[in-house]
Amino acid sequence: MATTFRASEHQHIRYNPLQDEWVLVSAHRMKRPWQGQVEPPLLTTVPRHDPHNPLCPGATRANGEVNPHYEGTFLFDNDFPALQPDAPSPGPSDHPLFQAEAARGVCKVMCFHPWSDVTLPLMSVPEIRAVVDAWASVTEELGAQYPWVQIFENKGAMMGCSNPHPHCQVWASSFLPDVAQREERSQRAYQSQHGEPLLMEYGRQELLRKERLVLTSEHWLVLVPFWAVWPFQTLLLPRRHVRRLPELTPSERDGAPTGSEAGADWDHWQLHAHYYPPLLRSATVRKFMVGYEMLAQAQRDFTPEQAAERLRALPEVHYRLGQEDKETAAVA
Repeated sequence: MATTFRASEHQHIRYNPLQDEWVLVSAHRMKRPWQGQVEPPLLTTVPRHDPHNPLCPGATRANGEVNPHYEGTFLFDNDFPALQPDAPSPGPSDHPLFQAEAARGVCKVMCFHPWSDVTLPLMSVPEIRAVVDAWASVTEELGAQYPWVQIFENKGAMMGCSNPHPHCQVWASSFLPDVAQREERSQRAYQSQHGEPLLMEYGRQELLRKERLVLTSEHWLVLVPFWAVWPFQTLLLPRRHVRRLPELTPSERDGAPTGSEAGADWDHWQLHAHYYPPLLRSATVRKFMVGYEMLAQAQRDFTPEQAAERLRALPEVHYRLGQEDKETAAVA
């Protein structure tokens, strides 16, 4: 007799219509024992202010500049930028297999808060709102000169971040990066064929199906995409059609979870944010994108539906606050 397909037991591939690529889902692999690398526990004690930390208020950075004693957000030019506004052009290519083009831009760093021992989830709503407003402002400013403005946060040592101070980066470029190009093509093609933005229809479908929703509010959806690559990858979507961060209303900004933002000034584009946490089995075991992932295509180890179910079951209290409550109770 034919075996009935179950996504949680049988490998299959899923299509990502946003980036025009496929992912292999092999949920049965989570049954294998883990003997690979285990990350050290998270640093539990971070000084609130360290005069030697170049992101702290009043600290001296590598280029000799001294930070102001800021009390909210702080935006400054990256001291070691990947993009510079005045880089020369490489000139014409002499062969189609050896193409190079000019790449110009600006890289900035934005500190979210003057304290080093907080992160966005631990900040107050007004403090987070100030960050969202600053993002919208810098998007407007740099977007007037550059076709692409990317806001992203590399959070934690596991993601290569060497500084615990809450901050993100803003890169504006004279060119449209690869992922943005794929997402633009896909959304433009879908709008042309169906008459509405791809991510608007996708959000409606996820609301109806309810299999991958993690959080919903009056203005926002947080879900694990049907095509998610990273184990607990999530996608943040506005409920209405919004192209860019500056278009968000005050109430939408108040309720906005934060992530790596992608917005553009096209009618077929929908503002969205990607979260790519690397964790696989626990806080100390991560997903490695190697071997098959590097040479063939992405592969995930359990289904997006299983990931969404686990995320929905988590308590709303931040784990650090929960830990502080336990420590207080133990002392008492």
